Amino acid sequence: MNTMLDCMRLAGLAPHKELTLTADGRLRRYRVEGDKPGSANGWAVLHDGAIQSGAFGSWKTGATHTWRQNSERRLSAAERDALKRQLAAAQRARADELRQVQAQAAQRAERLWQRARPATDAHPYLAKKGVRAIGLRQLRDMLMVPARDTSGRLSTLQFIGPDGTKRFLTGGRIQGCYCAMGRPSDCLLVCEGYATGATIFAATGQAVAVCFNCGNLLPVAQALRRKFPELRLIVCADNDAGTPGNPGLTAARAAARAVGGEVVAPNFAGVPA
Repeated sequence: MNTMLDCMRLAGLAPHKELTLTADGRLRRYRVEGDKPGSANGWAVLHDGAIQSGAFGSWKTGATHTWRQNSERRLSAAERDALKRQLAAAQRARADELRQVQAQAAQRAERLWQRARPATDAHPYLAKKGVRAIGLRQLRDMLMVPARDTSGRLSTLQFIGPDGTKRFLTGGRIQGCYCAMGRPSDCLLVCEGYATGATIFAATGQAVAVCFNCGNLLPVAQALRRKFPELRLIVCADNDAGTPGNPGLTAARAAARAVGGEVVAPNFAGVPA
């Protein structure tokens, strides 16, 4: 097994139907097996040469993989240089396409946002969490949480169902984007999820930036530091004490350290599991 299609199948990114990959350096989008009809979340690009190489992935999951022909054979110096150039070209093609995908997702997010009505506190998810609808909209039974960059441009949406199920608009840019609550004065609080942010906002009255996940704490903190160089930034960590490595607290500390901020976290000592 040494074709890129074989590797795509092994990685769980098999095409829904037969896909012809031409080694011309052009990125092709395709429907991944198991994705909904009409979607084209998969992408693949193949380069020719003494050693064929390429890359593939999914806009939906963010997965990215590289591939080269005859991966077990030792390459010469010239082949290694050629392979580096091919893989760099594949990454450039992916970056160009990603910009287009994100722009299309932002346009779709804006259309959906305009169609939706303001959310109320009566939504089952908000009622269960005991928090208010702050800058949210609702489309049918789905809450819509906006993710914007520091200029205020809508990038994508998080959808939250009545049962708390969460998903993002496919292809939208999350990195460095957040949901803002309030206007910062002397400090700005940064956290992961919407319910956490709404709770903090209600308790403190301070401006909050909801980052959606721990992997986005650092990009958002850096973006906010560039926008507010003198502001006090406080990262409100999810204390994932029961998870190996405590990813919430670890990511919060890294984000705070990078921007000269502070970290606060709940203390679960003595609390029954």
